[in-house]
Amino acid sequence: MVGKTTRPWLAGTYFTIAAMALLLCLAATAAASTGGAPTAAGSPPPPGSPSGTPASDAPSAGALRLISAQTTPRKSFYYGFRYPKLSFSIASSQAQNDIRIDVVDVAGASVRTFFRNDVAPEAETAIRWDGTTNDGRAAPNGRYTFQISSQAGALAARPATSSEASSLGFAFYGYAFPLLGDHDYGGSGAVFGAGRSGHTHQGHDVMAECGVPIIAARGGTVQYSGYHSAAGNYVVIDGKGTTFDFMYAHLAEPSPLKTGDTVRTAQPIGIVGDTGSATACHLHFEIWTAPGWYEGGSPVDPLPYLEKWDRYS
Repeated sequence: MVGKTTRPWLAGTYFTIAAMALLLCLAATAAASTGGAPTAAGSPPPPGSPSGTPASDAPSAGALRLISAQTTPRKSFYYGFRYPKLSFSIASSQAQNDIRIDVVDVAGASVRTFFRNDVAPEAETAIRWDGTTNDGRAAPNGRYTFQISSQAGALAARPATSSEASSLGFAFYGYAFPLLGDHDYGGSGAVFGAGRSGHTHQGHDVMAECGVPIIAARGGTVQYSGYHSAAGNYVVIDGKGTTFDFMYAHLAEPSPLKTGDTVRTAQPIGIVGDTGSATACHLHFEIWTAPGWYEGGSPVDPLPYLEKWDRYS
């Protein structure tokens, strides 16, 4: 691949009319299926809800019962477009209630806590979780649920026939598999370290039909977006909160994202192609360690990561 001192001029930033229309359509598909950004435009994710503070006096709440509660979407990603959001309302035996909302993992442990004081019955309350734990770290992959209780510790009751328990659960992941479509991992020539003319293969080739949507495995900042005679149309993203850079090559058209743009996890960034030196439609995918792609870092075998992300996508 090309180094910093030999980077080519960036390719033009506009798609053909047909390609742009296709990408926007695919972006909408990605939003529906992954919680990713619905357009190609980049911007930081919306902020998560503040944690709040417990009631300063002795917390007070009546006998709580959930009237309604829902979590959307069912699958979310760290630094993604749509954070897990809980919307709920309560019934209570008193007019003001000090409420606690926990994000709970499958073991029943609370990873993040929110406090809301003086909540009135039947008033809708919303909590948006940004995927960070109480100590500010990114939460691990897994299934979670929101749990609503008084600050004194009594859980909000549910009707005997309620389906609210299942509606509050969701899956949360740090990375997304970068293709939205049928694919395979190719033969011996597709793997990391395979022989190439004058060098070894620095990534893994994921085989897919031309036109399959490509999404960001991890959000962050676009480090490069351009064209190279070998890589074709390519994008490099500096992964948010990681030590990795992620490189996507052989895109069918130049990505609408430009150097410096913000990208969210699972956001559409282009479509599979065979530009550059590719002899078949596929995504060439690289992962580079710190300090980064052609900045002193080193490429690592991306296949174990791809296979892991593929299992839950």
